[in-house]
Amino acid sequence: MKALITGADGFIGSHLTEFLLEKGYHVRALSYYNSFNNWGWLEGLSNNNLEVVSGDIRDSNFCKIITKDIDIVFHLAALIAIPYSYLAPESYIDTNIKGTLNICQASKDNKVSRILVTSTSEVYGSALYVPIDEKHPKQPQSPYSASKIGADAIALSFYLTYDLPLTIVRPFNTYGPRQSARAIIPTIISQLISGYKKINIGDLSPTRDFTFVKDTCKGFWEISNCDKAIGQEINISSNYEVSIKDLIENILNILNIEVSIVQEKTRLRPQKSEVKRLWGDNTKIKKLTGFTPDYSLEEGLRETIEWFKVPSNLIKYKPDIYNL
Repeated sequence: MKALITGADGFIGSHLTEFLLEKGYHVRALSYYNSFNNWGWLEGLSNNNLEVVSGDIRDSNFCKIITKDIDIVFHLAALIAIPYSYLAPESYIDTNIKGTLNICQASKDNKVSRILVTSTSEVYGSALYVPIDEKHPKQPQSPYSASKIGADAIALSFYLTYDLPLTIVRPFNTYGPRQSARAIIPTIISQLISGYKKINIGDLSPTRDFTFVKDTCKGFWEISNCDKAIGQEINISSNYEVSIKDLIENILNILNIEVSIVQEKTRLRPQKSEVKRLWGDNTKIKKLTGFTPDYSLEEGLRETIEWFKVPSNLIKYKPDIYNL
């Protein structure tokens, strides 16, 4: 089985690359082109079944090249930081919508047997009801979420128009080793392990449904092996919500330390843009594939904390800077 993973140099993409290699796949891993020839989180990963290519999904010709002779595409490449989307919304349209269009068109032209397009729970906006199932209305509360709603619509149009064997995979808040510093859990842990006596945070009241990255990868894989998932939108979630305040307390308890918490105005989203509540219903993926998460929140946090404790990992983060 030959798989293409776009966004393979990122957080979830690098874990999915490792996961599929362990399953015996040949993986063509797309790393975002840069003149430093840096492969992000793929650096140091060596496997005879791994083929790393560098490029940009915004280029349609390039997408036709990388999807050639591929059996299955896992499309993860995207701009994902919500605060940066406030400053550069056009970039999100180009990468998330046009990039998804390019990958779908190339997959169609090259007769790819299966394609999984990665969505996000942010498309739902603040919950109108919980738990949030796949029928929940979409609410574009940020330029980022709007771009992902558009990308999902483009992808589904290829299934409906051209019968492209496609599934929309919608992970809720994935966390774990190697996650970007712009996310809440790395923000908290990197400050604490760096020895800060106070940690800088935004709004403490929102709730999120956190899924450990290894469970997210397992969900992708199980969906990819389920023919009944074609043409569907499918959540990957833990079916459990926790507030940011309680999340911080969980991490503090694991580390057995006490600190003061400071809310910074610069870290707050615009009031109408903040997604107040996310709690994902995972009934559909369970029914289709039998998927259940292997990791509790505490187990996932402990593994993540141990990774951050390694000096060569922690040094890659800048906990004193608010990362957009």
